[in-house]
Amino acid sequence: MNPRTNFKGRFNRLLTFIQTHFPTAQVYGLVSASMFHSTQTHARKSALLVLCCLVVWPGWMALPVRGDVTNSVAANPGWIAPKYPVHYGPTTVGEITEVLNRVLGCLESHTPARLIDRQTGREVVDLTRPDTNSIIQPGSFPIISYEWGVTYSGMLLAAENTGDARFKNYVAERMRFIEDHAAYFRKLSQSGWKLDNGQFRQLLYPNSLDDSGSMCAAMVKARRAGLAEGPELKGLIENCGDYVSRQQFRLADGTLARKRPLQDALWLDDLYMGVPALAQLGKLTGERKYYDDAVKQVLQFSERMFNRPLGLYMHGWIAGMDVHPEFHWARANGWALMAMTELLDVLPQDHPGRPKVLELFRAHARGLAACQGPNGLWHQLLDRNDTYLETSASAIYTYCLARGINQGWINVLAYGPMVQLAWNAVATKVNAQGEVEGVCVGTNMGFDPAFYYYRPCSVSAAHGPGTVLLAGAEMIRLTKSDRAVFNGGALQFGRQPADMKAAN
Repeated sequence: MNPRTNFKGRFNRLLTFIQTHFPTAQVYGLVSASMFHSTQTHARKSALLVLCCLVVWPGWMALPVRGDVTNSVAANPGWIAPKYPVHYGPTTVGEITEVLNRVLGCLESHTPARLIDRQTGREVVDLTRPDTNSIIQPGSFPIISYEWGVTYSGMLLAAENTGDARFKNYVAERMRFIEDHAAYFRKLSQSGWKLDNGQFRQLLYPNSLDDSGSMCAAMVKARRAGLAEGPELKGLIENCGDYVSRQQFRLADGTLARKRPLQDALWLDDLYMGVPALAQLGKLTGERKYYDDAVKQVLQFSERMFNRPLGLYMHGWIAGMDVHPEFHWARANGWALMAMTELLDVLPQDHPGRPKVLELFRAHARGLAACQGPNGLWHQLLDRNDTYLETSASAIYTYCLARGINQGWINVLAYGPMVQLAWNAVATKVNAQGEVEGVCVGTNMGFDPAFYYYRPCSVSAAHGPGTVLLAGAEMIRLTKSDRAVFNGGALQFGRQPADMKAAN
């Protein structure tokens, strides 16, 4: 028999075997038929046959096995495909963008920026005579809230990393609405009417960090992006910034605190409600006092609330409490990590507090890495695996740790795989309508496990959309770095040495 014909026959039988027994395999890089008509030696052609076995899609050792290869599996069980609960491996920019588009579509239709008469539902267009019945049209979520400060930040980052102007336009339209109607409600207030939350109360007369901090940071970001340049927005930024900087209750050492649920209470949430606003005000004004205050908050909260052996924060701390029951609530840990992320983004490199904040960020990242579940999400109480898996916290960690990788604060080799796994899991929680599932509703400070175990989840919890937008937008940047590879079936973010023999 002609050696060339014999080789082609063996090659075709091999290809048929692969296609029959490994139907999901993607065989690529196979040498075209024309190569078998070259003048190469028979030995070279035999080597090509071996090569064809090695160019099967990465993970070939773990492809589904059926039929007469069952006996081979007994000898080599590494051929059995793992049953991952979510996609295992890198995603594409297109796949991430599709998830973000679903969230955007949902919010565009469910968060109107429109003034209506609360009794008739008709749009109010005459802004010269303030009417007590005028309110922001209710939607699925309020467009002025700390959660929507997160959402505006996520929209701006999505616009930056996707290049899609629709995300930026979402912010621009609502900032323009705030700009155009702030004076209207100020006049209504000056007439003696007590404003409610649908009438700009939070921005005009803030009385908590929840009212002021997150929205202040978002408005500064929008202003820096050229979307909030009017005098009314400038006044609201100054008003909210002044509340965070000078009016919020503090402990004697200057730590931001509350008088509820008990006197002299520290809520870990308040790191996010305060620090990003201070950091953005520092960036906007160039005044170092804002950076100094932001760093002080991170360090003084952490001194009281960060459990260094675990690498986790407790949710609440009360002055005078001898023993603090430590409940490591997931979203509160997310607020702390995001506060440090936002601060590190703008904190000058030569600021003396930067190394300490960066060290805390890294220590917290290590603690969170140890708590990640096998499906990529984190639990409601991070170190109690019998609590439910919570989406908003998982999305925050995805964003912050991906940001840390992209900014060079943490090592991509160590954290890249866990971040990819986290995004893959978070993406499954965005349903076809663009709603985010598995999100814990707003949560007070508690000192018993039942309180956290049984907090409800809802697609109406406003903490979901913005955190997913931030996570996906930052994952696009990480994905574009093209560092994800499979080594022996495991996802890693690094390249093998060119000379593997020497590496061994």
